[in-house]
Order: sequence, then C-alpha cells, then structure tokens
Amino acid sequence: MSVSVEPKSVEPSESGSAPVNSSAVTPVSAGASAQASANGTDELRPHAEDAFAGELASLAAQDDRPRPARWKLSPWAVATYLLGGTLPDGTVITPKYVGPRRIVEVAVTTLATDRALLLLGVPGTAKTWVSEHLAAAVSGDSTLLVQGTAGTPEEAIRYGWNYAQLLANGPSRDALVPSPVMRAMAQGMTARVEELTRIPADVQDTLITILSEKTLPIPELGQEVQAVRGFNLIATANDRDRGVNDLSSALRRRFNTVVLPLPESVEAEVDIVSRRVDQIGRSLDLPAVPDGIDEIRRVVTVFRELRDGVTSDGRTKLKSPSGTLSTAEAISVVTSGLALASHFGDGVLRAGDVAAGILGAVVRDPAADRVIWQEYLEAVVRERDGWKDFYRACREVSA
Repeated sequence: MSVSVEPKSVEPSESGSAPVNSSAVTPVSAGASAQASANGTDELRPHAEDAFAGELASLAAQDDRPRPARWKLSPWAVATYLLGGTLPDGTVITPKYVGPRRIVEVAVTTLATDRALLLLGVPGTAKTWVSEHLAAAVSGDSTLLVQGTAGTPEEAIRYGWNYAQLLANGPSRDALVPSPVMRAMAQGMTARVEELTRIPADVQDTLITILSEKTLPIPELGQEVQAVRGFNLIATANDRDRGVNDLSSALRRRFNTVVLPLPESVEAEVDIVSRRVDQIGRSLDLPAVPDGIDEIRRVVTVFRELRDGVTSDGRTKLKSPSGTLSTAEAISVVTSGLALASHFGDGVLRAGDVAAGILGAVVRDPAADRVIWQEYLEAVVRERDGWKDFYRACREVSA
C-alpha cells in the first residue's frame, strides 16, 4: 500500500523576478541580493528559482527539446541556464557556474537517469551553488533540502512524527511529518542533501533503499512512498571531510560522482572573484570592483601560491597553511575589504583594507600557520616588485 504526501505550499515572491549577474567555479550567485533590492523586496538572498525566474521562464518558453518526466526544462536548457548563453530572441542567460562545460553536462545527464548525483570538491568550489541551481532548473524548487551535520537524525531523511497527534490518535497519516526527500519522491522532484559526509554513517545509509529501490517504507503504517518519475537526489561533500563519515561502498555505488575543480588559472580566478564581489557589492552599496582590481589580483595570487605550495613563477617552494584558501574565501576577504574602504576610507580598495582579511584566512592554527605566513611575507612578498605597500600592510596587521 502506498501513501500520498501533500505538496508543500510555497508562497511566490511578491515581486516576481528577473535575471541577475553571475560568477563562477565558486558560487556565481548572480547578485540575488541586488536583484531582491531592485524588485523592492527585503529578501537578503532569494532562492535561485525566484532570483532567476525571468531567465528560467525565457528558457522554458523557447525550449523545444525533449524534457524528462516532470522536468521544467530540457537537459540542454538546464546546462544553458548554468553555463550562460544568448537565446534566439536575444535574451541573455547569465552564467551561474564558470568551469568545464563537460562537468555540467555530466551532472545534468546524471539527473536524467536513475542514479543520484554527488558533487565532490574542496570547500569553495560551488558545490552548494551548483546543487541549488540544478534543482531550480530541473524542478522549479530548490528548497527540498536536508542540511547534513553531525547531529542530523534519520528522521530528516525519512520522516518524523507530530507527537501530539501520535499520542492522541496513534500512528496515522495525519501524524506523519514527511522529510524533504519523501516530498520529492512523492512529487517527482529533486531533493538535495548538503554535506553528506558530515552525517553519521548509519543515517547516511538510510538513503540506500531510497536510491536503489526508489521506495521509502513506513513500517508503522504498513505503507510506503514510491518515487514517481522525475525524482532524483543531489548530494554534496568536500574532499577535506574524507575520513569524517566516509560513505559506505553500498551508498557510493548509488551515486555518480562529479568533482568540481578549483579555477585553472590566476586570470580565471580573478574574474570569478571580481564578478562575484561586484554583485555582492551592489547589493550592499559598496564601491565598484574595477577600482580595486589590483588588490583582487594580489589576494588571488597569495591564496593560489600558498594553496599550491609554490610561487607563481615556480621558483620557490612554499609551505601550505592548514586552511583551504578557496575562491570563496578570497571573495569574502575582498568583500570585507571593500566594506572597510567604503565605511572607513575613501572608497578605493587598497592593501590595508584586505590585509587583515588575508591574515584571518591564512592563520587558522595560531602556532604553525603564523610561522608559514611570516616566512611567506619575508621570502616572497617583501622581494616582489610593486608589493611594498602590501608587505607593509600585512606586517602591520601581523605584528
């Protein structure tokens, strides 16, 4: 016997939506906050399907390719939504992810099959952002989300109970509280599980039956929820969490794993950071990014060199600190620097505005990382032409 699950009602945004700008291998949120402000709403960060409703509607109207069951767009249109492009009527679709096209195509194709998708990569490689936009483009709803933590219970993936109803009337359909995964199964939509490897192993394995049998048993009621066509699941995990709660081989086999890489070059990463910071800055009324492009390039260079353990010219080997120094962290450092320049300076991003942020990102372990940072300052930054102001600013905040 199967059981139906009532769809969750989600109120639409009062303002409708419109396309926004983007960013890259790290989240390229197209300035969702800025768009909300422009539309007169108070939402700090609208869901992808709301912030980019205009683009999704344009794609749907001009998408004449075959669509899998219950998909809002064809696989081609989903990939175009993520990667950007210009439609036949001239509508510009802003890129949500900047990286190898094949990665996006494999991810989209996986969702069109009966295998779940695992997005894997180091922190800051846009796993969550890509997951959200895939769900928004495929199902029109990115909110069927389970956030993985060390305390995530089995009920978050399967179902829970309204205990007042349970005590009053015993196990019944009215007392059952469906999880986001259960609702996605019943409605043929895309569910999301963030930070899968942070969830305890026994809770992770709750997904095995769901992904293999496409069924969620409810033994208390002698019923089950069977997934309808269109259901699939996207999970994210980062490389740094290996060994925290490793996936069992049985569960890993249910996923097709797609690894999201860091940007390939300095120029690509500078473009990502400047574009994303510009979007965030507009929503916060901060100065324009072009005025600080030199500082952005220096932040990215420092992060890449320490991350890679070698200077950009390949001549000097370096020790890497314990932090990830991801593109997302570079975006945070530059955004904070712009805020400092705007509120306590002349609005122009300078070395002194980003120095403290870089120190906080690099020195996570006060003992070991501080030594690595000091060595890098003295051996590399001090001797680099045109970096004297940056060296002085970093020395000042490191003292």
